[in-house]
Amino acid sequence: MSLLFTPYELPAPRGPLTLANRIVVAPMCQYSAVDGAATDWHLAHWTSLLNSGAGLLTIEATGVTAEGRITPHCLGLWDERTEAALADTLQRARRNAPAMPVCIQLAHAGRKASSAAPWHGGGLLGTDQGGWQPLAPSALPQLPGEAPPTAMSLEQIAQTRAAFVAAARRAKRIGIEAIELHAAHGYLLHQFLSPLANQRTDGYGGSLENRMRFVLEVFADVRAVFDGPLGVRVSATDWVEGGWDTAQTCELSLRLKALGCNFMHVSTAGVSPQQKIALGPGYQVPYARAVRQACGLPTTAVGLITEPQQAEDILQAGDADLIALARALLYKPRWPWEAAVALRGQVQASAAYWRCLPREAQGIFGDVRIGMR
Repeated sequence: MSLLFTPYELPAPRGPLTLANRIVVAPMCQYSAVDGAATDWHLAHWTSLLNSGAGLLTIEATGVTAEGRITPHCLGLWDERTEAALADTLQRARRNAPAMPVCIQLAHAGRKASSAAPWHGGGLLGTDQGGWQPLAPSALPQLPGEAPPTAMSLEQIAQTRAAFVAAARRAKRIGIEAIELHAAHGYLLHQFLSPLANQRTDGYGGSLENRMRFVLEVFADVRAVFDGPLGVRVSATDWVEGGWDTAQTCELSLRLKALGCNFMHVSTAGVSPQQKIALGPGYQVPYARAVRQACGLPTTAVGLITEPQQAEDILQAGDADLIALARALLYKPRWPWEAAVALRGQVQASAAYWRCLPREAQGIFGDVRIGMR
């Protein structure tokens, strides 16, 4: 039997969360919110992904504060207004699809905040362009020539920890089943980890122990208020000599496990324009394998995994427990259906779609029989 289409249980203090299969919809920023609030774009987007046949949907990077957004158009969960919009939009999307657990990625962009949308160049926005002053571990800009961010005070660090906790409480209140903390791709938590972005001289900088401190504190604080599956997305390497690397990531995963972490989602890069990525199919899978071997936590592989047999082979080799897809699902929103045909698996689908299958795909929706007029 295909491992990709076997159920999987994510552990959690309140009991495991069962996924129908091992396909995860990775978080994908849509840059389509209004002042942090979910919109009809999210309704259409989430409805489509909830009908994809995957085992878990992860909502895009969601700002825990207004200044923690990547762009002025990013999703947020920092007050009653953004909570209400997200709750209403997600509830309506879920009514239009088979049941699927939902995870949300809670994030703070740090020095990458106040940026333009990618299709507008992605550069740092000034206050005259609708931007704001970003916060970061150190006053080091993301790109040469950009204005530096403000180095966070101890008070601002504490406030940001509290913002993650408040957002986690909101996520739990609106029925989101799992949370992923975003410590990858050069955003704030990753910035604290990497010596390329963190040059503090206090208890949050310098040694590995100090650079991990903020991430571990945020995790522990969120763990105290959220009893569902709680995991962390990491960049396992900066792809820059002297930066954050795999050995440090493995140590972090062990420390997170001791605090009650339930899963690791392993990506790479994002903190430095000097990165030299060895790009290719499944290029991040070896990092997922290393983290999984180090800590033994359920581990998600992601990055240029585009073919069903490729995903199956990763699982069969023991390199990961779950397979996350992002852009592949934007291009082919029914990718899990195609994978089910190729690997002889089954997926759930709304009844209105049952009649779409060609003869060779019969059976992927189970023992479905429909009448025709």
